[in-house]
Amino acid sequence: MEAHTGESSKFALITGASSGIGEATALRLATEKFGLLLTARRQDRLESLAKRCLELGAKSVPVRKLDVSDRSQVDDFFSDPKLLPLFSKMHVLVNNAGLAKGVDKMSSASMDDWQVMLDTNVVGLLAVTRQALPHIIKNRGHIVNLGSVAGRWSYPGGAVYSATKAAVRAVTEGLRMDVQGTGVRVTNIAPGMVETEFSDVRLGDEAAAKKIYEGMTPLSAADIADCICWSLSRPAHVNIQEMIVFPTDQAGIGYVHRG
Repeated sequence: MEAHTGESSKFALITGASSGIGEATALRLATEKFGLLLTARRQDRLESLAKRCLELGAKSVPVRKLDVSDRSQVDDFFSDPKLLPLFSKMHVLVNNAGLAKGVDKMSSASMDDWQVMLDTNVVGLLAVTRQALPHIIKNRGHIVNLGSVAGRWSYPGGAVYSATKAAVRAVTEGLRMDVQGTGVRVTNIAPGMVETEFSDVRLGDEAAAKKIYEGMTPLSAADIADCICWSLSRPAHVNIQEMIVFPTDQAGIGYVHRG
């Protein structure tokens, strides 16, 4: 991958980096010798990931525990004087932190689950983006938001999760308009079925989560990390606005071939 604004720009902040797509993206950018600032709620997993990233060639990999759904934590994170030198050279922001909770239809779903999804997937993404944006603009950088195909096509039991990802898509489009003329690029990556801890968190049942992928080949976190890194590597005048990625076995939401 070529960093289109020079060696000093190869520095990325990744939220939700302790597992899944965030972890895979960190590992992939490490091979491109990025400096990385990794955040998530699980400090121990971040520390383990940081060691792997350094072994793969990352320049530096500071980690911080951060729950993006907590506005005060986000504010404290971006005002930490130890991190300000890193923010000043930040070129890439990957807004990966997000989750789904529950599969009940709206008449019986938990409003607490709705609040967690809204606070994390929408408000958390907005809070991080707002704080990072001055640095990204200064460095003519790139923001990648992790959306979902659910942001285009809803489904039973997924109305609120789909609403949060539709919001991510709308925010991505509006932000791109707001930064027009600054050289900043903004991309929405919208995956279909990806086998990560996503379904474990959503269902709270590891065995039930595994059944979702039975008889088919889902995308892997590394597949989506590939898409993110390819988008980042395009020349400065090329903006990949949105990328929709399904596994071959999934023709659409609810249309899955199981052999």
